[in-house]
Amino acid sequence: MDIVEERHLAGLLAEYDNVDAVMHAARTCRDAGFQRWDVHAPFPVHGIDNAMGIRPTILPWLVLGAGITGLCLGAILIAYTNGYEYPFYSSGKPVMSVPTWVPVMFELTILFAALTAVFGMLGLNALPQLYNPLFKVERFRRATSDRFFVVIDATDPKFDEEQVTQLLNSTKPLAVERVED
Repeated sequence: MDIVEERHLAGLLAEYDNVDAVMHAARTCRDAGFQRWDVHAPFPVHGIDNAMGIRPTILPWLVLGAGITGLCLGAILIAYTNGYEYPFYSSGKPVMSVPTWVPVMFELTILFAALTAVFGMLGLNALPQLYNPLFKVERFRRATSDRFFVVIDATDPKFDEEQVTQLLNSTKPLAVERVED
C-alpha cells in the first residue's frame, strides 16, 4: 500500500541574479502590501530594509529598560542589605557609601541588558526555527553564493497564488517556483 504524502503550498520563490533586480522586486512586494515575505541574499544589501519597508526594532528600548531595571535593583539591593539588614563597617568608611555600590550596580545593569538583548532577539525573531520549507528547494541553495531570492509566504493575508505569480513575474525574475511543505 502506497502512502501518499499531502503537500501544502508554503509560498512562492522568485530568483534574481543581481542586487538591482531584487531591490526592484522588494519595492514591488512592499507596494503591493504584503506582510509575510522576505528577501534572501548572499551578502548584506545596503538599503534593503527601506526597500522592504521594515520598521526599526523595539529591541534597543527593551535593552535600555532592562539596564535601568538592573541599575535600580542593584541600588535597592545594596541599600537594603548594607543599610538595614546587615550593616558592615569596613576601614572606617560609612555604611551607606555610594562609591562602593558602583561595581554591583554596574554588573546588574550589564547582566540585565545582555540577557534581554539575547533573549529579546531570539523572541522577536521567533527563533530557534529548526525547519523551513525553503530548505527543500534545490535552487535556494545558491542563496549563500550568488543568487538573490524573494519569498512570499502563503500565510500572508493578501496571498493568492495566481496573483502573486503574476506580480513576481512582472519583476522579471530568472524563475518563479512553488515552495511546498
